[in-house]
Amino acid sequence: MELNDLYRRVIMDHYKNPRNRGELQDESVTVQLNNPTCGDRISLQLQVDNGVVTDARFTGEGCSISMSSASMMTEAVKGRTYEEALSLAERFSALMQGEEVEFDELEDIEALSGVNKFPARIKCATLAWNALKKGIEPQTH
Repeated sequence: MELNDLYRRVIMDHYKNPRNRGELQDESVTVQLNNPTCGDRISLQLQVDNGVVTDARFTGEGCSISMSSASMMTEAVKGRTYEEALSLAERFSALMQGEEVEFDELEDIEALSGVNKFPARIKCATLAWNALKKGIEPQTH
């Protein structure tokens, strides 16, 4: 099996079986973003305790790239401090710019590395990550 086929399967698995899809019932940080270019939209909720993301959920609609990226991101940030989550988001942005980045923490994220070859799809992949940054950057100052 070629690496591209494997990556496609990982992306489709997250799209068809999204992790952490739904809403948090407790008080949380909520960020809503949309991509007007293609109509993707996300509502991200983060449960935070003492500067650590203890839970993350999302709802929204969009293409397989945006929804699978949201699924991967919510898995990756659970249990991380604000600073660690922000670092992950920055590394993901670098990946989308074509830089070599490794994600030992959650290998599925690397399945999105090929998206940077399709500039129109980069905004799809980064939508959830941008929501994450918007939700945690004010908390780190």
